[in-house]
Amino acid sequence: MKLDEISDNPGARKKRMRIGRGIGSGKGKTGGRGGKGQTARSGVRIKGFEGGQMPLHRRLPKRGFTNIFRLEYAEINLDRLQEAVDAKAIDAGKVIDAAALVEAGVLRRSRDGVRLLGRGELTAKLNIEVHGATKSAIEAVEKAGGSVKILAPKKDEGEAA
Repeated sequence: MKLDEISDNPGARKKRMRIGRGIGSGKGKTGGRGGKGQTARSGVRIKGFEGGQMPLHRRLPKRGFTNIFRLEYAEINLDRLQEAVDAKAIDAGKVIDAAALVEAGVLRRSRDGVRLLGRGELTAKLNIEVHGATKSAIEAVEKAGGSVKILAPKKDEGEAA
């Protein structure tokens, strides 16, 4: 057997259907789009149009709202922190805050603050300053001999202090 003798199994490669190429092809004339009208045209079919009847998405009641004051926290687990300490990305002797985590490459951005979550084990003694932490995360850090300081939420620039 040579490289030029290798071929696919019969029927493995199927040619695509070329529509609109004459009656004999079986997909000629209207090209599988039926008769005239809006659906036969290119890119103008209205999604959700129900023949003039009030569409379902307009019949249903509106629900919920968007809280414009919601704060988005960047979340980090204990195992990620431990990996960063082991890799010498974070200095365990210094205070670990949002800026230190971003600088070390553990977080991409701090958003409205950092929230510490309790997945994984922590063996390093760390002093952490975050905007939120779960009970299990605080217990794990204190068990390892470190401390967690919870900072006040960040204020928006538009709010009066």
